[in-house]
Parts: sequence; C-alpha cells; structure tokens
Amino acid sequence: MAVESAPVTTGSSFFRKLRPSRVALLVVTAWLAALWIVPIAWAVATSLKPEGETTTVPLKWLGSTITLDAYRKVLATGDIYRWALNSTVIALGVTVLTVLTAAMAAYAFARTQFRGRRWILGLMLAGIMVPPQVIIAPLFSEMVSMRLVDTYWGVILPQVAQPAMVYILYKFFQGVPRELEEAAFVDGAGRWRVFFTIVLPLSRPVLAAVSIFVFIGAWNNFLWPFLVTTDPNAMTLPVGVFNVIQGGFGLRYAQIMASNVLVGLPLLIVFVLFQRQIVRGIAHTGLAGQ
Repeated sequence: MAVESAPVTTGSSFFRKLRPSRVALLVVTAWLAALWIVPIAWAVATSLKPEGETTTVPLKWLGSTITLDAYRKVLATGDIYRWALNSTVIALGVTVLTVLTAAMAAYAFARTQFRGRRWILGLMLAGIMVPPQVIIAPLFSEMVSMRLVDTYWGVILPQVAQPAMVYILYKFFQGVPRELEEAAFVDGAGRWRVFFTIVLPLSRPVLAAVSIFVFIGAWNNFLWPFLVTTDPNAMTLPVGVFNVIQGGFGLRYAQIMASNVLVGLPLLIVFVLFQRQIVRGIAHTGLAGQ
C-alpha cells in the first residue's frame, strides 16, 4: 500500500508572505517612522549636550558629556509648573466641553429629523474648511467685551466649537443599531436617557479617540492662547516657554530643545498610554478607509 508523503515546504511562512507590495509597504512605513522619530531624537540629544557643543562642526549626536543643565536653567527661568497647570486645566476643559457638545450635536443630526436639517449639517461641515485665523479678530473682540481676557474661559470657550469632531461622531452614531434605542423607547425611556445610558456607553472607543484628538490640539494650541493671555500667571505652557525663549535664550540651542522636549513630553505620554483607543476609535468611525 502506497503511503502519501506530506508536501515539502520550502522557506518559512514569513518569507512566503513577503510579496512585493508588502515589502514596499514596510519600506514606506519604516521611512515615515524614521522621518518622524529622527527630529525628536535630535532634540533630546541636543538638550543633553553642554551649550558650547550644540553648534560644533561637524555635528555630533552626543556631546562629550551628558548634562541636564539646559533643563535646570529652563525650569529656573520661567514658571513652568504654573504654565503646565494652566495647560492641563485648559486642555481638559476644552476636551470635556467639546466632546459633550459635539456628541449631542452629532446625535441630533444622526437620529432626528427637523426642518432645515440638511442645510444646518452642510453649514456645520463647511466650518471645517474655515481657517481658525480668519475669525481670530472678532473672537478677540468678543473676549474683550465679555472681560474674559487672561482667564481660563477666555482660552477654553473659542476652542469648543469643532465641526470635525461633530462629523466623526455623526458618522459613528449613524452605525449604531436603532433597535437598541427603539427597545428603550418602548420601555418608556426618553431621548435624553437613551442618549446618556445607551448611545454614549456604546460609543466609548470613538469618544476616547475624539477626546485624545481634542486634548492634543488644545495642548498644542499656541496662537489663540498667545493672543488672549498677557498675564504670565494665565499663560499656557507653549506660550510661556516661547516668551522665555524670546526673552533670554537667544541662540542657546540646548535650552531651546529642552523647552520643546518639556512641552511635548506630556503629549508623548498620552499617546503611548492611549494609542490603542486612538486606533480603535478611528476603526469604529469608519473613516480609516476614506
């Protein structure tokens, strides 16, 4: 009786999967990753050099010694801790208010029918194309008239209206099964109760992603806080560090890089801790392939 022999495999499964398109994708991804990480690595390396070695030719990644003098001088020059607290309060305030108002607006567009709905939705989407710089002058005049200059609310409120976040949540809410809401309506639940007890809990992935996007944008925002805050005690971290650099650093590259590292470090920590939520949120919105 003949015994059939098992097919002989040549090479590992990994190499069999390396098709030309996959190799090209890996090369492009690695190139983009290097393009993103090299400037960050250079900033960190420069901030750890002695000040006199930051402009030596030829340029070197590492100095003769690793020192934290640049960080000590930055922390001693400005009120970094106060500015970091201001940035945290403002970014959290913008995030909470934006997510809450954007979720309510998106749910209204996705689930209710009212006269002029399409026009209002179109105007809201058109707001995505309006550069923020266009409305800075009237916004500043409004903050002055409301006496909100140099206050948290003066920095927070103009950043709350974000049509892009409304659109992301709108696309997600359209995919939520209506049967869950209809069952709650049958049991006597109202629209608000359905929204807060059913829709929002089902939307945790996209809400987490939107929250992170808004938080990062509010933390990085420089132009508006720079215009609306003149009191050093009310400045955010990017604005305060910029004023310190303009006022005393000059061309002290180690201190400039140390300041940039201090400003960006919280965002890096947030991204590392919540990167899964960001990916899941993008996947759940249905925007990843658009």
